[in-house]
Amino acid sequence: MLRKLAAQDEPRLRAVARAAKESLLHIRSLQAARALPAPATPPGIRQAKPGPPKRTIYDAGMAESLPGKLVRKEGEAATGDVGADEAYEGLGSTHRLYAEVFGRNSIDGAGLPLDATVHFGKLYDNAFWDGKQMVFGDGDGQIFQRFTKSLSVIGHELAHGVTQYTAGLVYRNQAGALNESMSDVFGVLVEQFLKQESVEQASWLIGEGLFTEQVQGAALRSLKAPGTAYDDDVLGKDPQPDSMDGYVRTSADNGGVHINSGIPNRAFHLVASALGGNAWEAPGQIWYGTLTGGSLPATCTFGRFAKATASSAKELFGDGSAEHDAVLKAWETVKVKL
Repeated sequence: MLRKLAAQDEPRLRAVARAAKESLLHIRSLQAARALPAPATPPGIRQAKPGPPKRTIYDAGMAESLPGKLVRKEGEAATGDVGADEAYEGLGSTHRLYAEVFGRNSIDGAGLPLDATVHFGKLYDNAFWDGKQMVFGDGDGQIFQRFTKSLSVIGHELAHGVTQYTAGLVYRNQAGALNESMSDVFGVLVEQFLKQESVEQASWLIGEGLFTEQVQGAALRSLKAPGTAYDDDVLGKDPQPDSMDGYVRTSADNGGVHINSGIPNRAFHLVASALGGNAWEAPGQIWYGTLTGGSLPATCTFGRFAKATASSAKELFGDGSAEHDAVLKAWETVKVKL
């Protein structure tokens, strides 16, 4: 998406193109770091009882030095800065999902403080987890709005931290697409849990409301229907495939990590749709158990991951259970062989 924006040469989009180029340079350095094998960490590190969140929000003041000026600490009143307060609430909502649903004590399972910097860079079109903290840009104002506006984006980026501290999936090819997919899955679960939305009520969108009114699109990605999130004259059409029939082999985007993630994303939605109710319950428990159980290699393939989710479903709910059958059927539908 940013590559599309960086290539624009229309006068009205020159500022957007310049901002996209700067964002891409920064993102490439992050992707290069993520593509390296993660240091081994014991799976499922956690305290017996999750503690409260420990949030700290900083303001970069449109500079690119971290963390920036301290503006809000845990328990303090709202600042009146929309971005800072959205980040504070989003960190809290994400912490709540992991604590209340999965019994996990923060991102690392051991009470990691949740730090975030807002107003990073000028017209910065991204939000990211840098391995230690969250960072949010304000968007360019023409294509993207501020990135704190989307709770699913906040949940998505923090889930990269959970993956870092558990499976350590390298950020390349199918393992990288799984890394992205896990973040999408837990990004929508954070939003659904906060709103108490059932499988049927939820939008299943990542980044809903992040685009400005100038963009023809609902969100960055759709787990329910990969490839349909946007179709815009400037951004082009959402390139995500919804099965292995459309798998994209490319050297760009670290082997298509943001593209091919649509396949495991749809598999999760299919499981949730088949079971009904709340996606953070049985489906979320299966995916969380798979991520944190210690069985995934850092260079995991879709097939290996599919087998691991089937094993997780079998262990949690039994062979031949509705949950186990739903997992097997979902991977069959997206044409990933177990």
